[in-house]
Formats: sequence, structure tokens, C-alpha cells
Amino acid sequence: MVPRVWSLMRFLIKGSVAGGAVYLVYDQELLGPSDKSQAVLQKAEEIVPPAMYQFSQYVCEQTGLKIPQLPAPPKFNFHIRDTWNSGIMSVMSALSVAPSKAREYSKEGWEYLKERTK
Repeated sequence: MVPRVWSLMRFLIKGSVAGGAVYLVYDQELLGPSDKSQAVLQKAEEIVPPAMYQFSQYVCEQTGLKIPQLPAPPKFNFHIRDTWNSGIMSVMSALSVAPSKAREYSKEGWEYLKERTK
């Protein structure tokens, strides 16, 4: 009984995290214009480190554990628009040639099998 409850709790926690992530993306309009996405990324860089520090202090107080200080997050000096667009272009290019490559590889595999079975 306990393993079933535990697996249900894990499923609910994972579903909640995934649902929260989808809501956050929708609420912050991260899939909209890249200027808005970059502004949200900068806002997150300002908000997340202090929140993590505050949470770690809370955990230390409640549990008595000593958590080492986290290193500072790296600073990125590039526009996310350029990287995002090149990534999307690479993915779309790979998806557009996938059917012909799959056909080509399966044909090569079939020829190889024919040669090996002779």
C-alpha cells in the first residue's frame, strides 16, 4: 500500500511542477516576442539568487543543516534572440531532412542485410 501511495505522491508532485512551469511560461509570455523573453530572463537573474539564498537559510534554520554558499550565477553577454533563432533554424533543418535521411539509412541497412545473408 505504501509504495502505491508514494508513487501517487511522486506523480502528483511531478504533475504540479510541470503544470506550474507551463503556467509560468504562459503567464510571462515567454513564447512571445524575444524582447519580452529577454526581459523576463533578466528579471529572473535578479530574483532567483536572493530567493535561493533565503530558502537555504530557512532550510538551515528548520533542519539544523549547514548548506554551503552557492557560487554566483554566470553572467552571459549575448542576445538570446540570436541564439534562439539559430537553434530553431537548426532544429527545423534537421526535421525537414529527417524523412529523406530515414529512407536513405533504411535503404543502406536493407542492402547491408541482403549482402550479409548471401
